[in-house]
Amino acid sequence: MVSKESREEEMRRKRRRIRGFLGLGFCMQGFRCFPWTAINFFLKDSLNASPSTLQLLQNSANLPMVGKPLYGVVSDAVYVGGQHRIPYIAVGAFLQALSWLAMAILSSPNISIFSITIYLLLSNLGASIVEVANDAIVAELGKQKQPSSSSSSGELQSFVWMASSVGGVLGNLVGGVAIDRFPPQAMFLAFGILLSVQFLVTVAFRESSLDLPRSPAGVGVRKQLRELSDALRKPEIACSISWFAASYAVIPALTGTMFFYQTRYLNVDSSVLGISKVFGQAAMLAWSIVYDRYLTSVPARKVISSVQAAMAVFMLSDVLFVNGVYRSIGVPDSVYVVFFSGMLEVLYFFKILPFSVLIAQLCPRGCEGSLMAFLMAAVALAFIASGYLGVALASFVGVTADDFSGMPVGLVVQAVCTMVPLFWASCIPEEKPRTGKKKD
Repeated sequence: MVSKESREEEMRRKRRRIRGFLGLGFCMQGFRCFPWTAINFFLKDSLNASPSTLQLLQNSANLPMVGKPLYGVVSDAVYVGGQHRIPYIAVGAFLQALSWLAMAILSSPNISIFSITIYLLLSNLGASIVEVANDAIVAELGKQKQPSSSSSSGELQSFVWMASSVGGVLGNLVGGVAIDRFPPQAMFLAFGILLSVQFLVTVAFRESSLDLPRSPAGVGVRKQLRELSDALRKPEIACSISWFAASYAVIPALTGTMFFYQTRYLNVDSSVLGISKVFGQAAMLAWSIVYDRYLTSVPARKVISSVQAAMAVFMLSDVLFVNGVYRSIGVPDSVYVVFFSGMLEVLYFFKILPFSVLIAQLCPRGCEGSLMAFLMAAVALAFIASGYLGVALASFVGVTADDFSGMPVGLVVQAVCTMVPLFWASCIPEEKPRTGKKKD
């Protein structure tokens, strides 16, 4: 007869295995910012891309993310060797490694923007497949209520969010330092090697150790699509996802324009931008801890609306920054870029944690991967629309690589658009606050 102590020790080992595997996967997702630092400078300095071209490429490269519902349906319904999550993570890691290693090996001074775009599309295809499978694992484990489950939905979501933030901190810190010391190809090669290691670790990992629920026999892609369709017909799910995607899509993103303004007009050093991104990722890590400890009992609508309003405030602060107000009162541009720009960049993602927890709670059993994938695809499509809208706004206010006089007007329009979704925040269900958390 197995003693209670032995069972508890086995559960602790199982939790460590689960968190170790998910921690690696989400940490690598966060670390993807490492080669992207090199991509941005490579496009600006080596290929002489304009702000609009840079922003168009950044957003167009995310097109594979829109296919996430399909990847989710397939991973929910199609088992490979008795597994339906791990094989897809392995395939995604392989595609990413292939694309970055190709860029490292084949890159030359004559490489075209078109070639870079193809490689980035392949990389993001692999990344989206990995994210779908990882998100589905978190959703499935979060819905388990047995004593052997690794944690509650909110706790596990917070853990993987922390892992992703740690990866982001490391990626931006190392990337900010490496960009001044190594050519972009060396950074591509290093990331490709790391992805190869992730691929090998994933292949060696057995899905049975995660104790995931199996779909009933005979469940196919067509039936999984019907279940996803049924889930999306639920008003609380459909309205929530529609609002969440729209809250991003209506904001004209000016990220590429701001990158050029900081590096070309203000001559901000690349290391300062790296530190700014590190600060932002550290803020995301702190946010995950604060949310896990203090905000899991706060209704999602209140948390998400507060973040949306904070985004608008920071955008208005950017107006003062571009007009030189902070500089006139003694605040150096580099200090503002590190703290305020770094915070605004990650505020966009603060809403995802509470909303993911909400959707995981509303999601019917059996289509976790499909629904979480649909959510992330909707967000990806919203970011693409936001990026294209930002290019149009920058063109309308007359911002170019050498003329930034229209930036203040563009930033005011951006802030106003950010506030608009708050008027229909009632689309997010006001779920009953949870009175406590489940302890490990």
